[in-house]
Amino acid sequence: MFRSLVAALILLAAPAYAEAQKLVPQSRAEVGLSFAPVVKKAAPAVVNVYAQRIERQARNPIFDDPIFQRFFGQHPGNQTAQSLGSGVIVDASGLVVTNHHVIEGMTSVKVALADRRELPAEIVLRDPRSDLAILRIKSDDKNFPVLEMGDSDAIEVGDLALAIGDPFGVGQTVTQGIVSALARTQIGISDYGFFIQTDAAINPGNSGGALVDMNARLIGINSAIFSQSGGSVGIGFAIPVNMVKNVVAAAKNGGKEVRRPWLGASLQNLTRELAESLGLDRPAGAVVTEVFPRGPAEEGGLKQGDVIVAVDGQEAADAGGVGYRLGAKALEGTASLSVRRDGKSLVVPLALIAAPERPARETIRIKGDSPFSGVTVVNISPATVEEFSIANAKEGVAVVDVEDNSPAAVVGFKKGDIIVSVNGGKIAATRDLDRAAAQQPYVWRLTINRGGQVITSVIGG
Repeated sequence: MFRSLVAALILLAAPAYAEAQKLVPQSRAEVGLSFAPVVKKAAPAVVNVYAQRIERQARNPIFDDPIFQRFFGQHPGNQTAQSLGSGVIVDASGLVVTNHHVIEGMTSVKVALADRRELPAEIVLRDPRSDLAILRIKSDDKNFPVLEMGDSDAIEVGDLALAIGDPFGVGQTVTQGIVSALARTQIGISDYGFFIQTDAAINPGNSGGALVDMNARLIGINSAIFSQSGGSVGIGFAIPVNMVKNVVAAAKNGGKEVRRPWLGASLQNLTRELAESLGLDRPAGAVVTEVFPRGPAEEGGLKQGDVIVAVDGQEAADAGGVGYRLGAKALEGTASLSVRRDGKSLVVPLALIAAPERPARETIRIKGDSPFSGVTVVNISPATVEEFSIANAKEGVAVVDVEDNSPAAVVGFKKGDIIVSVNGGKIAATRDLDRAAAQQPYVWRLTINRGGQVITSVIGG
């Protein structure tokens, strides 16, 4: 009798609890309900993305000889590099969000809609730091179906989720799962490594597609999987929609890049040993290792040794979490950093301003006959350090691009290399390198800083 009474009370209380919390299935019948209404609302706004570029091949005149063609056939000529992914329409005018890696290096893009229309699109914004990009569909139609953006900070582990995209190019596909984990960092996919993990099947071609909740709202952009076989093993990662919102807003405002708040400090993950030495009960947070002069951190009163544990009340378990929380915010106004200092808790205000470009970047692509031919370099500043993820540098000249098959690529230059000196001459600005590269010495003696390691090479002339 007692057990029956308890069961009855639980059943009576269940509707009120479900209304206040999350709605969960209460019977076998409810478990058997279909996801079709959610899919019908969300799927029309998910598109397939086809990107390509023409790779021009060096052509030998002998290939045009009629005798050569008679015996060996036509020379294939230029080759086409292609990429396949998915995207999400987020504005009725035809703005589409996809992954940057889907369109990276590509020059021509088209999208296929759920209604089978295929339309050309232009790339309006690339944001490699978040692995996001914005396309605009070229069409007179300004009433495209749109997927409403939700709030990724409101989702919880265990929530149901649907992944919609074009895996392996088979056509639009829907898979179902749950939110397996939140705030996954150190995945190594982008600078803002802070992902929603899901067991909804995600496969190659799903990149850029939608992760939606049960209200058919976008909660993430599917971006990567953990797999040893190349197929889904139930561990997929999506970029939270709250990061997506900033990128979309920048595109709508005509921006070609996303400007984000600058902390003005270096951070380190809090290890167990470090937490114990600082008198903390658990290794959750990010330790401030350096505060830059005249930056927002210094202005707000942040100090070396402080441990940041939250941003505007949202927990930040490590340096990646702090970076994401700030990176998802718009410029202007202030944020509140929850900090532990000398065993005490305090709040530090942080002005949400962009990193300054001092000195000006003065971008130069080196040409001519030198080991540097094919590199693009910029002057190092807080802004370029942030934009290009330049490590271990406060001043000097950094490589931000290396042209394929160029002399610089053959020598082995990489993005992020800091050029310290050429033939004994210090390289303090991009113009210094441009002048040095124009010389014709018998040998080249180069010194670079790669990730904190100083490398000196001698190249014969």
